[in-house]
Amino acid sequence: MPNYRRVWVPGGTYFFTVTLLERRRRLLVDEVDRLRWAFARTCARLPFAMVAIVVLPDHLHCVWRLPEADADNGARWQMIKSLFSRGIERDERRSARRTAKRERGIWQRRYWEHLIRDEGDLIRHVDYIHYNPVKHGYVSAVRDWPWSSFHRWVREGSLASDWGSRPLPDAFSQEFGERS
Repeated sequence: MPNYRRVWVPGGTYFFTVTLLERRRRLLVDEVDRLRWAFARTCARLPFAMVAIVVLPDHLHCVWRLPEADADNGARWQMIKSLFSRGIERDERRSARRTAKRERGIWQRRYWEHLIRDEGDLIRHVDYIHYNPVKHGYVSAVRDWPWSSFHRWVREGSLASDWGSRPLPDAFSQEFGERS
């Protein structure tokens, strides 16, 4: 069994990649309102600040900042995944092991997590998040993807509306939890 190690830093800022078990599904964008509800409900019970997010059909990326005395991102992800899954029709394929454990077959069990080290690291990860729909070929301009915090960043004056019109090679120089 793999030995997964998590970094526990109270008040830390983290980048995450969370993926559906079946990568061909469009569940996250088809059920984006349910996903928003699961995030809001979780944040109300276990607070965190959403720095940036993008929701794609089969995975999402986000950056959170946790409260000063709290490092438990795992409890938050468990709650988000559980709340989201409860309202989804039970039509997914499940392995015998998942069936025996009474688990749904919606989410991959694990998630990619990276502790943000400094301001430069934060900027690279936020850029990666916002550019991701272009990287995957869903849109040709970042502004055209509706399920992204990019629009909030533009409203707040942090990014120009034409940001990401050209490829951002520096944003992809490290591993971000996606398969190549």
